[in-house]
Order: sequence, then structure tokens, then C-alpha cells
Amino acid sequence: QVQLVESGGGLVQAGGSLRLSCAASGRSFSRNAMGWFRHVLGKEREFVAAISPSGSSTSYAVSVRGRFTISRDNAENTVYLQMNSLQPEDTAVYYCAATRLKLLDSYISSRESDYYSWGQGTQVTVSS
Repeated sequence: QVQLVESGGGLVQAGGSLRLSCAASGRSFSRNAMGWFRHVLGKEREFVAAISPSGSSTSYAVSVRGRFTISRDNAENTVYLQMNSLQPEDTAVYYCAATRLKLLDSYISSRESDYYSWGQGTQVTVSS
């Protein structure tokens, strides 16, 4: 099972930027589709962004489209989430997740149930 470790969270003022990183273990990272989700206490965890195994396809939640960018470096076994123009409503614990190995390089998913491995989460707090 691929193991995931997120980093890069913190406290930022509204309008600021953060870049989250997710380091993955294992030799097959380039066959895993990856996603970012976020969770606010008292609410359901929600989809933020996803990227296909090759990086050729990406998907975003409407609330972050145009502000967040997901990318990956398969040589470094790392996926990133660049977050710009952050707003207080972006405050959450952000989780990185991986699907099982996929044959289709363009596979992508926004469904939690399609992801089998999750990181421990990193807190992002945006002050107004």
C-alpha cells in the first residue's frame, strides 16, 4: 500500500498563497491517480482536486477552480497543490489520497470511495 505524507500547511492571511506537498512511498506512484480533499469539523470531507497518473488530466471543485492548481512529479513521487487567493472558507485539514494502480494514464476521480490510501492531513488556516 502506498503511504502518503502531506506537508506545507500553515496560517496565511486572506489573499495569500500556500503550496501543499504530498510525498508517496512505493515504486508504482506513476500508476496511481491522486487527489486532494479537505475536511472541516462538523462537515463532510469534500473533494478539492485530482490528477491522473500521467498528469495529463486534472479536475477541480468549483469552489477552487482558477485559484488552486494540482500537479505531480512522478520522478519525485510527489503531488502538489498550489493554492492562491486563499479565503477564510478554505480553512480545513487537507488530505492527500491515492487510488489503486490504474492502467489508464488519464484516469481521474473526484469520488472518495475511489481512493484507498490517505495521508494524515495538514492544517490550512486562512485568517480574514
